[in-house]
Amino acid sequence: MAQENIKIKDTAKVLIVDDVDTNRFVLRDIVQEMGHQPILAENGVQAMKIVSRLHPNLIILDIAMPEMDGHEFCKIMKEKEETKMIPIIFISAFDDPADIVEGFNIGGEDYITKPFIPEVVKARVKLHLKLHEANTQLLEINRLLQTSVSEQLRQLEMEKKNVLYALIRVARENACYDEDHMERLCYNCRVLAEAMQLSAEFGHLISNSYIDTIELAAPLCDLGNVAIPTEILQKTETLSPEDTATIHTHTTIGAKILQDIHDTGDYNDFLKMSIDVAQYHHENWDGSGYPYGIKGNEIPLSAQIVSVISAYCAITEKRVYRGSYTIEEALKIMDADSGKKFNPEIYQILRMIYRQLH
Repeated sequence: MAQENIKIKDTAKVLIVDDVDTNRFVLRDIVQEMGHQPILAENGVQAMKIVSRLHPNLIILDIAMPEMDGHEFCKIMKEKEETKMIPIIFISAFDDPADIVEGFNIGGEDYITKPFIPEVVKARVKLHLKLHEANTQLLEINRLLQTSVSEQLRQLEMEKKNVLYALIRVARENACYDEDHMERLCYNCRVLAEAMQLSAEFGHLISNSYIDTIELAAPLCDLGNVAIPTEILQKTETLSPEDTATIHTHTTIGAKILQDIHDTGDYNDFLKMSIDVAQYHHENWDGSGYPYGIKGNEIPLSAQIVSVISAYCAITEKRVYRGSYTIEEALKIMDADSGKKFNPEIYQILRMIYRQLH
C-alpha cells in the first residue's frame, strides 16, 4: 500500500511525556496546530496509566525523567502485546548519542532534538502517524484475510465431511443396516470415550477434543463397503471364503479413500483418526483379526473403541441374515470375546456404562 494513500484519522491522540513543563507545552502547541489531540504526562508512571486508559496513536517521550525514565517506559510498552505497535519518538539532545542508540535498540522508532524546530516535529509526527495507521490497516487486512481463509477451510472441511457421510450412508444401505446405525455408533462411541476419560487407564490419552473427533470419525469405519458388491453384503447364507476375503477388503479400501483426501492437504485430526478407524477396527486384541493381524496396543486406541462399540451395535441390530439380540444377550456374547477381540479394560468400562448406550 503506497504511503500517500494512507489517510491519518482526523484526530490522532499524541501522548507527550516530559517532566519539563516548557517542553510539554511547546510540543502540545505543535500537535494542536497539526489538528491532533495532545495528551500530557510528567513522567513514565503517569504515562503508563494514560496509555492503558486512552490508547494513544503516538508517544513523544523524554529519556531523563524521575520515577520511571523513558528507556524503562519504552521497554514496558514494547513487551506488551496491546501496546507494542504504538510508535515512540524519543526527545534527545545533540550531546547524548548513546541515549539515541539505546532508544533504537529497545524499540523506539525515531527521535527529535532539543531545542525543538516546529517543522521537524511536525514532519516526524506526521510520518509516524502515517506509518502507524498503515500498520494498523495492514494488521486488520491480515486479520480479515485469516478469518476469510479460515472460514473457507472450515467450509471445505465441512463439504468433505458431508461427502464422506453421504458415502457411508450408501455403504450402510448396501449392507442393509438399521436406519439409525450411524447415529447409534456415533453416540455410543462418544459415551464410551467419555467414560474412558474418567478412568485411570485411559484418562491421560483422551481429551475433550478426542471425544468430539471420535464421535465424527466412528461411522467412517465401514466406508469401504461402498466398493463391496451388494449381493455379498446382503447374503443370507454362509459366505464363501472368496466372499469373506472380499468383505475383508472394506478396511483397506475405506482407509485408501480417506488417505487420498488426507493427501490433498487436509491434515486435521478428524481425517487421521478416520483412517485409523477404517483400517484397524477389525483387528483383534489377540492378533486374530484383519487386515494385518496386529494385536494389543499396536491397534490405535480409536479403532479399539470403535471395534467394541461396532460389535455391540451390530449384535443389537437386525441384519438380513438374523434378528436382533437383546442387550443382555449381546453382553453375554461379547463377554466371551473380551481379551480376544476386544481390549479387556475397554470392554469392562463398556460393561459398567452399558445402560447409557443406545
